[in-house]
Amino acid sequence: MSLVAPHQDSILPEPSADLKQHSSRLLDLLKQRIRDNGPLSFAEYMEAVLYQPGLGYYSAGLHKFGTAGDFITAPELGNLFARCLANSFAPVARQLCTAGQSYEFLEIGAGSGALAADLLQQLNPLPERYLILERSADLREQQHQWIEARCPQLLERVHWLDAPPENFRGIAYANEVIDALPIERFRSHKNGLQQQYVGLENQQLVTHWQSAGEPVKTAVAQLQAELGYAFVDGYESEINLLLKPWLSGLLQSMQQGLLLLSDYGYPRPEFYLPERDQGTLMCHYRHRAHTDPFFWPGLQDLTAFVDFTAVAEAGDGINGWQLSGYTSQADFLFDSGLADIMQAEVVDDLPAQLQLAAQIKTLTLPAEMGTRFQFMGFDRGIDTDNLPGFGGSDWRHRL
Repeated sequence: MSLVAPHQDSILPEPSADLKQHSSRLLDLLKQRIRDNGPLSFAEYMEAVLYQPGLGYYSAGLHKFGTAGDFITAPELGNLFARCLANSFAPVARQLCTAGQSYEFLEIGAGSGALAADLLQQLNPLPERYLILERSADLREQQHQWIEARCPQLLERVHWLDAPPENFRGIAYANEVIDALPIERFRSHKNGLQQQYVGLENQQLVTHWQSAGEPVKTAVAQLQAELGYAFVDGYESEINLLLKPWLSGLLQSMQQGLLLLSDYGYPRPEFYLPERDQGTLMCHYRHRAHTDPFFWPGLQDLTAFVDFTAVAEAGDGINGWQLSGYTSQADFLFDSGLADIMQAEVVDDLPAQLQLAAQIKTLTLPAEMGTRFQFMGFDRGIDTDNLPGFGGSDWRHRL
């Protein structure tokens, strides 16, 4: 059992009194669950602090995205990201629109709605419907407002969903969704594999390390067999037991088209490097990254890097879908026409020039999003041989 070290006020800003009360309500609920049922697995804890109706980070009316929130995603930087995506999607859309047919677009977890608004103005041909799969009622409202403000003439094409559409034929995209799936944390120990749970001590949330449950034990044993080595005593990391059912369920509902995923992560041999012995769990609060998952529950984002080998294994071959490609964000964007867009961009004033340069640097530099973020695609029933985005570097050999 171990308590996470407290943070100094100088490191993480103090929440307002109202936000503290909001977090306290969620904390009271978590404490009661632990009293009633015993310690929570880390995935159960992460599910609650992110998605508990009305109280979780993504389910309550908190400002999450952009400079006034806790983090910035690629679509919030400007429209270059959407313009490159639209270039990549265009050949697929044209294939799906042959013989007078139409196609649909599905965005999974649309965040603030910035990307939806930009894509609706860039996609050519336009989809018959722009579907948004979003579990948060608060985010749905933000997305509606953003799209209505940016392109009101296209709002009627937008439809919000509670579950993946059946018999979907079109293009689906998810940006920074997999990293928010609740994960289990494990630790190698001389007495056997341990799993992280969340318990109570003196009315405070604390970490409990207990003997791993069978699902985690089986998954980690398989992981070590594939890597070809055992984790040393004390090695900590994460494993996502929800990824395979989530992705296979999504692909089972899709009949033809392209699924594109982008997120920060590593191929498996790099994810579980011996020196990465504390895992990849990260918390985001007001543009500060830290490692305390118990800091004001419900007011911060909890996330873990993505094992892209696991993504490839979970999707390839499901319902006839195949892996299209895997590459870095920088290479994907440049292969999707970023350089041409930059050359064609006419910027008259210095502040706008600086903003454009900053946007490009953040999207493409290795120290920013360029290689830390990666793209992976799956296709069924379409020709992806010349698909923009995956025509540059091919990272599949790294999986």
